Amino acid sequence: MKLYNISFNNLRRRKGKMVFLISGLLIGIAVIVTLMSIIDSMSRDIEERLDRFGANIVMTPKNENLSLSYGGITVGGVNYRTVEFDESRMADIRKIKNSKNLGIVAPKILGPWKIEDKNVLLMGTDLENEILLKTWWQFSGALPEKKNNLIIGSEAAKAFHFNIGDKIELGQKEFVVSTILKPTGGAEDGIIIGDLHEIQGVLGKEGKISLVEISAFCRGCPISEMTMQIAEKFPDARVTALKQAVMAKMQSIEMIKSFSYGIAILIIFIGSLLVFVTMMGSVNERTREIGIFRAIGFRRGHVMQIILLEALLVGLVGGLLGFLIGNGLAWTAIPFVIKDGTFAGMDMSLGGVSILLAVSLSLLASLYPALKASRLDPSRALRAL
Repeated sequence: MKLYNISFNNLRRRKGKMVFLISGLLIGIAVIVTLMSIIDSMSRDIEERLDRFGANIVMTPKNENLSLSYGGITVGGVNYRTVEFDESRMADIRKIKNSKNLGIVAPKILGPWKIEDKNVLLMGTDLENEILLKTWWQFSGALPEKKNNLIIGSEAAKAFHFNIGDKIELGQKEFVVSTILKPTGGAEDGIIIGDLHEIQGVLGKEGKISLVEISAFCRGCPISEMTMQIAEKFPDARVTALKQAVMAKMQSIEMIKSFSYGIAILIIFIGSLLVFVTMMGSVNERTREIGIFRAIGFRRGHVMQIILLEALLVGLVGGLLGFLIGNGLAWTAIPFVIKDGTFAGMDMSLGGVSILLAVSLSLLASLYPALKASRLDPSRALRAL
């Protein structure tokens, strides 16, 4: 008879203990998988929420005398002068090593303008990308559809008494107010926003860019490295990562992960203790059986293999069932834990780790009982007969 047949038959004869062992491992693995799946979904949800903060990298021209306000620039009257980028160079941003992690790249032109003897800041940008970047914007009216459509900040609309549909003369061109922003508490409240190339023409800055806002939030994005890579492409630029948003993202996720790892370690310890105690009890109950094996010529290694094969089978079954049940629990629990949250899906790598962990846990916890069984004196079994 093969050793694995002996192990399998032992488990079949002791169904109660087998179910108890598998249940112990199953519960431990299921809790870990549930926790890790929920943490993964929470992390994704946190990242998506942080993504709504917009750009997290800003590129402005180097200038020691430049004061900062909107996206890194304050425009103060007609004396505003600074070095600007050539629009033709913007494609180089997409050529950095980590270009696959780049989201929206939104170049802008900024300049002062006078309307009714009042100064106002004009901003030209790709309006479609700008609206995607500033997901917190709320507005009245329709989204811009034509090149001559304007978005007016709430404070600017009040100051100039602009309404939806009003026509505005900027330079030699006529523009139409299509959208009025609701108050944001940011720089957008006091500016007029239009199409990049149209505003470049009004300001007499064709082909020029004042600043670039870049959205690079994604799962595991190396923000610092990307900042350096952009700076290498643009040595005349100051490239700044918005550290506060990045740090908030990283700290939130790390705190959640640290908590989950702590719970996982505790569960692993309890599970290993359960397997150890159960296997020790099984060895003590099978003293006569093991002694007979030794008496008929089984070596110590054979006895150890029988015990460890049993542990291996229990670990495989417990790990697989724990992974499946854990995902089911996570799928059920996520809507209650995360409002409008969705299950991230079954992670096959987590499944492999779960099975490996269950098998390793079972084998390690059974190692000492197996050693003890292999050292039993055959004479004890003969005296028991």
